[in-house]
Amino acid sequence: MMNDRSRDIGDFVPRDDDDMLVCRCEEITRGEIRRAVHDGMFTMQEIRRYLRAGMGLCQGQTCSKIVKGIVASELGVSPSLIEPATSRGPIRPTEMETLSKETW
Repeated sequence: MMNDRSRDIGDFVPRDDDDMLVCRCEEITRGEIRRAVHDGMFTMQEIRRYLRAGMGLCQGQTCSKIVKGIVASELGVSPSLIEPATSRGPIRPTEMETLSKETW
């Protein structure tokens, strides 16, 4: 249902609170999220890839529920129908020397 690109969700209409910061780590505003939905990003995974919302230091711990609520509101559905984005553990660069050492 959320992947149905033929759904007409109406035109993007700016709102007074569009400049509200939602994702502090990546500095994403409410308006940017709303605009992305109207540009065809209907899933949390698409929003994450398109805007990087939820990809900062907190990995979406502070903003994912808010982002999900905004997406659901723009689509006119319950937030429970929006699947969460795939979570991944933080990755750090590793030197090849560390990987090549025998540990046994």
